[in-house]
Amino acid sequence: MKRYRIASIPGDGIGVEVIAEGEKVLEALAAKERGFSLELMPFDWSSERYLRTGAYMPDNALEILRKFDAILFGAVGAPNVPDHVSLWGLRLPICQGFDQYANVRPSRVLPGIASPLRNGSEIDWVIVRENTEGEYSGSGGRVHTGLPEEVATEVSVFTRKGIERVHRFAFELAKSRPRKHLTLVTKSNAQRHGMVLWDEVFHEVAKGYPEVRTDRVLVDAVTTRMVLKPSALDTIVASNLHADILSDLAAALSGSLGIAPTANLNPERRFPSMFEPIHGSAFDIAGKGVANPIATFWTAAMMLEHLGEARAAARLMTAIERVTAQQVFTPDLGGSARTADVTAAVVAAL
Repeated sequence: MKRYRIASIPGDGIGVEVIAEGEKVLEALAAKERGFSLELMPFDWSSERYLRTGAYMPDNALEILRKFDAILFGAVGAPNVPDHVSLWGLRLPICQGFDQYANVRPSRVLPGIASPLRNGSEIDWVIVRENTEGEYSGSGGRVHTGLPEEVATEVSVFTRKGIERVHRFAFELAKSRPRKHLTLVTKSNAQRHGMVLWDEVFHEVAKGYPEVRTDRVLVDAVTTRMVLKPSALDTIVASNLHADILSDLAAALSGSLGIAPTANLNPERRFPSMFEPIHGSAFDIAGKGVANPIATFWTAAMMLEHLGEARAAARLMTAIERVTAQQVFTPDLGGSARTADVTAAVVAAL
């Protein structure tokens, strides 16, 4: 029997709640499948730890995580810690340190859920986000701090290697999907250096994938296409910032941020990959027991698929869809179910 070691980092806010529910579902699934087992190891790396010790993670955090098969991550961010401190204190060091350069975010309207679009049933997208450089490279700085002439620079770093590998990943993914259609999203009319390089490398890589149909859309224009003509899109590849924004829009158009999953992949598997729901820490509902755990369950299914447990992943997705079809909904989807109610329903459906 295969045994997978999973590092569990609930983090902040509702991350603590939904990861606990995700662990229950994973344990129930593993007990029923019997072909594998899971060892879930919790880590208290969070804003609470930061406020207590001055650091989100210990100095040897990556060395600790390297020994695990995957990482299940909740959320990071708290009202009493600046957002840039929390993001750079926990999530980004893991993504960059483990070269998790392909961020994959699927979007579709699950059974029983109503999209705000009248043609929302046409949504079936996968957004591939470059995840380690670009606008979130961390380059730049501030000088003359606090003075009238203070200057802040934010430098987007795009490397040919980083662009090429995420494009190649996106082409492989598009090739595996029925429609074999890949849309490049940039802003190369205004950002004439890094984004132009994105365009050029995309077309170079495209030559090796004649079976994949391609098009290029500017980032502002693609938002209108997502809303007005969702069937015109399938697989999308974009930079770190652009895809971050677009995937939130995709989640909202699919019904709720509470259902959207994410995989931060190191495709070569030199390091563990990290899986997280898209919704963030949502302190406005934290502790109320009403957070939607569906995003975490779908994220767990993506993790199982990455680990090679395709049958278990499919079984979990079938259970999720059965529960959404029955409209066991938390308030974000217009229902009155509590977090624990959705978990119980999914376990029963398994």
